[in-house]
Amino acid sequence: MNDDTNRKRRSGGRAGHKTRAGTAVLDQMSWRIPVNTDRPTEPLDADGVLAIHRGAMRILSEIGIEILHPDAVAIFKQAGCIVNGTNVRMDETFVMAMLARAPAQFTITPRNPEREIILGGRHMVFVNVSSPPNAWDMERGKRSGDFETFKEFIKLTQYFNCIHVAGGYPVEPIDIHPSVRHLDCLYEKLTLTDKVVHAYSLGAERVEDVMEMVRIAGGLTHAEFDAKPRMYTNINSVSPLKHDYPMLDGAMRLARRGQPVVVTPFTLAGAMAPVTMAGAVALSLAEGLSAIALLQYIKPGCPVMIGTFTSNVDMKSGAPAFGTPEYMRATQMTGQLARFYKLPLRSSGVCAANIPDGQAMWETSNSLWASVQSQTNMVYHAAGWLEGGLIASPEKFIMDCEILQMIQRYFEPSITATADDDIALDAIREVGPGGHYFGCQHTQDRYATAFYAPMVSDWRNYEAWQIDGAVWTVERAHRLYKQIIAEFEAPAMNEDHREELQRFVARRKQEGGAPTDF
Repeated sequence: MNDDTNRKRRSGGRAGHKTRAGTAVLDQMSWRIPVNTDRPTEPLDADGVLAIHRGAMRILSEIGIEILHPDAVAIFKQAGCIVNGTNVRMDETFVMAMLARAPAQFTITPRNPEREIILGGRHMVFVNVSSPPNAWDMERGKRSGDFETFKEFIKLTQYFNCIHVAGGYPVEPIDIHPSVRHLDCLYEKLTLTDKVVHAYSLGAERVEDVMEMVRIAGGLTHAEFDAKPRMYTNINSVSPLKHDYPMLDGAMRLARRGQPVVVTPFTLAGAMAPVTMAGAVALSLAEGLSAIALLQYIKPGCPVMIGTFTSNVDMKSGAPAFGTPEYMRATQMTGQLARFYKLPLRSSGVCAANIPDGQAMWETSNSLWASVQSQTNMVYHAAGWLEGGLIASPEKFIMDCEILQMIQRYFEPSITATADDDIALDAIREVGPGGHYFGCQHTQDRYATAFYAPMVSDWRNYEAWQIDGAVWTVERAHRLYKQIIAEFEAPAMNEDHREELQRFVARRKQEGGAPTDF
């Protein structure tokens, strides 16, 4: 690999990844969709998988789930399910027949086709922090989310190659009225990034507006938009055992147009779910599978994912806990069941720490490695999450991206031991006792790729930090965040598409945007 090629590989080789002077703000891995090369961790044996499956099916057939959308209730009734008011019960035969329609793998293509992502199989993509109401950074401390901070996080999302999806709002911009917030936020997402974007399923207007904005930004006809996945939504159940109106409404609208829906129950063992991990996972699966069954009945073969967000609580205070052994096991167990149902899996990178300290990083690392172990396909909140989802932090975002790059690098080395060259007998003979391998030909031939993993920290020791003027990891991350924002360059966009997008946003604002009462 020549120097120019190697430099491009390290910088990402894209607009938005270099300073105005033409040098990289920091070294990072080039864009790629990671492939998880490991066998999944499976805490359940075959009997355990079947026991949790049967538990979920009994929940749906004997107890049922509350469906707070009249059209969805009518569809379930048409499908032959037992309906009593808003309570819907469905048997295993119906659920499994619907799940068999769902694709095991699909792609989503944003306005830049080079940013296409694959969901399913062994593919693994990372999503930015989504939906915190507050932000924290070293200069301003904790504060309510605002639009300028929102845009900063979107720039970080675009800048880092290890972030593949611009998910929900990285921080909620409460200085923009809720009726038009989605219009301003999606405009920034679609112009400051060229990655896959997300729509909140909060009623018809928001979902329809976002689908139209994605179509316009991509220069697509309506038929082209409907022909393949271009964006997605994530919905949550209201645990225990309830699906609300706005999220189901948005999910059904996307499914009818062939756009992916991620169904992610949020269950906390001991609070919104049974205190046992098996019971919590069974409840979570029942909630998720009921919505997936509905969507597959409406639009057979529409792309869907099952999500897991099952953790435990501190039973003394009731506070949620994340990145715990229980969280890791629940994620691994749900991964086993997702493979049983042949559905792509979503999990999260999370912590309960209030600032980006040691607790934040070990809990986040635990949750991210649980995603690896569970063979997760989409990792939400992979960078920037704090305080159980109440805070987004740019310093934490940059620190998390280092972990994500470590995970990507972990997947990539080709570990072989089938040839003499792998065992390196000639190199061992050349160096002999008491020598070193820095200068031997075997090392030099592999220098460009051996153990190469550019990281935010540059692997520098404490003395080098002092020379650089940094005091601790968070301060270094803060400096990088400020430099990235100052030197950010948005990706190229067709100006006709941008202008049409601006006209659409202006018109929808004049019409009042979306209702704020549900």
